[in-house]
Amino acid sequence: MKIEIGQTAPAFTLHDTERNAVELSSFKGKNVLLLFFPMAFTGVCTKELCNIRDNIASYNNINAQVLGISVDSPFTLAKFKEEQHLNFPLLSDFNKETSTAYGTIYEAFIGWMKGVSKRSAFVIDKDGIVQYAEVLENAGDLPNFEAINNTLASLN
Repeated sequence: MKIEIGQTAPAFTLHDTERNAVELSSFKGKNVLLLFFPMAFTGVCTKELCNIRDNIASYNNINAQVLGISVDSPFTLAKFKEEQHLNFPLLSDFNKETSTAYGTIYEAFIGWMKGVSKRSAFVIDKDGIVQYAEVLENAGDLPNFEAINNTLASLN
């Protein structure tokens, strides 16, 4: 299913690195940047998430909650978060339900791995409406952070 700008963001409950349930609805009243990424401990994913880490103050200053989502287990994500000193939640979509609901799942990744999240970015406003949607087919590409940041800035 392709997510369109202007539609209500699909609800989800995922587990964070401490295995706590996190619901999208718990961020109502706050803008949310969802970043789906293929796999922890890979070069482009590490670069992307460390860039967010290094710029987290700019997201906090515009009332935006960043959430990283992958199909890795909570245990893998916990180790990745610890090693990279990530300062925002990483959520495990181990069962691939949220990635599927957002249309961000590879049928086959690097030829043989099935069900890995595509690198994607979604901005969801305070009312739960999608204001930005970008799903990348090439895992080596990064989301358009200039467009993401402009969208977030326009919501305040």
